[in-house]
Amino acid sequence: MRFLLPFCFSLALSAADSTSDGKQWWQHILFLADDKLEGRNAGSEGHGQAVEYVAGQFRALGLKPVIQTVPFLTKQIDEPNSSLELIRDGKATKLTFGKEANIAMRSDPAEFVEAPMVFVGYGMKIPEKGYDDLAGLDLRGKLAVMLSNAGPAEISGPLRSHMQGAERWKALRAAGAIGTVTVSNPKHADIPWERASLARFAVAMDIDEEKLRDNAGNKLAVTMNAQYAGLFFEGSGHTIEELFELAEAGRRLPRFNMSGTLKAHTAVKRGKVTSQNIAAVIEGHDPKLKNEFVVLSAHIDHIGIGQPINGDRINNGAMDNASGVAALIEVARALKPLNRSVMLAVVTGEEKGLLGSRYFAEHPPIGDRKIVADFNLDMFLPLHPLKILSIQGLDESTLGADIRAASSEFGVKVMGDMEPQRNLFVRSDQYSFIKKGIPALAFKFGYEKGSPEEQLQKAWLKNRYHAPSDDVNQPVDLEGAAKFLKILTHLASRVADASERPHWNDSSFFKRFAEPVH
Repeated sequence: MRFLLPFCFSLALSAADSTSDGKQWWQHILFLADDKLEGRNAGSEGHGQAVEYVAGQFRALGLKPVIQTVPFLTKQIDEPNSSLELIRDGKATKLTFGKEANIAMRSDPAEFVEAPMVFVGYGMKIPEKGYDDLAGLDLRGKLAVMLSNAGPAEISGPLRSHMQGAERWKALRAAGAIGTVTVSNPKHADIPWERASLARFAVAMDIDEEKLRDNAGNKLAVTMNAQYAGLFFEGSGHTIEELFELAEAGRRLPRFNMSGTLKAHTAVKRGKVTSQNIAAVIEGHDPKLKNEFVVLSAHIDHIGIGQPINGDRINNGAMDNASGVAALIEVARALKPLNRSVMLAVVTGEEKGLLGSRYFAEHPPIGDRKIVADFNLDMFLPLHPLKILSIQGLDESTLGADIRAASSEFGVKVMGDMEPQRNLFVRSDQYSFIKKGIPALAFKFGYEKGSPEEQLQKAWLKNRYHAPSDDVNQPVDLEGAAKFLKILTHLASRVADASERPHWNDSSFFKRFAEPVH
């Protein structure tokens, strides 16, 4: 399904008009993160109100927004009628949901599964790098147990991240695995297990289009609490502490059969819902280059109403990601006429697995015209003055030189991904564009190791990320946000006006996804 966007021909405001102090940016957040929108869950009434607000802002800029409806299948675990057990020597050990392990709904679980388990290390297969965790293993009809948010030092951070999602399952499925069990090192977790575990009650979604379902064939996806991993590794001759220690050193991991089987009964409540992407175009004025598009993307959905934390159930999503949507609106307000066209893409379903951007990238509402770059705005966290930008994708394409140049204009230092073990390169909507061969960048406020800024950001993740406390009652550095908006405006202008389109660096693994330029 394709929607052709009407264009707007006039948008000639100075960056100083809207990005000078960050106050207008904050006004958008006050609306989008208000309790009345109930956390903007994809498909909800609050999400619809947020879309209407953004459409109104685009119209006020003289743009003509177009809504793209995305169809979803929904899944929610019926936990009282589900169970998970370890079976050894004929004895069943029942696992408690929320404590020892959870059944994840990102896959489409079978009602009944009982299968042996094999520890597959990181679970990666990268023939181009001569790396294969699956070599020599018999995974037919078995569950693959692996470490997530980790990988061998010999594989670059972005490539490790790429290989830990759909690509990893593709290799595991080809080897005969019927499901997965993952465990993460709590040292690198954004959210403590006790709080992250509350998300198991949320409604999960898949795009209602078979070719866009990455987890097809995964009959059971289990997440294991590292604190209780000894239950799983009992009798294997290995401990989780040993495996974490090897992973921390970036070393390859042993692979081995695990003792017993894992038995699951999964009851699922199913349904359908629709949600919306919204887009608008600022048309370029060069007769040829206007058919090439620089995309500014941001997800508008959040996780809605959840389990109560300190008595509050509404996950407002002020920084995640009202901040990104607000930034997109204000950069659009500040842009002058450019050679290439600029597309503003506000997408749904990011919190459900980058689904809205996946649909958007597969069905771009610009016909056959080319998207040449994506700048994704997601939770860039202006919690302190902006001195350093941490960039996902910095060294993958020529966009790295562009963001370095744009940042230097404002005295801001640029660094690569400061925490590659968090897999940020594939955890937001830029990844949907990357997989279509489009060079992309994503942005975070950076910091020096051991600095108060680092402590501030880590405390934010621990206490506010995906929690009701990510609301409008939190300290935000408006001057830092305003400086970021200026940098982003300069970056978009630089790329849209350049004579050559961006391209992947020869050394980038992701170059293979790009179509040849004619």
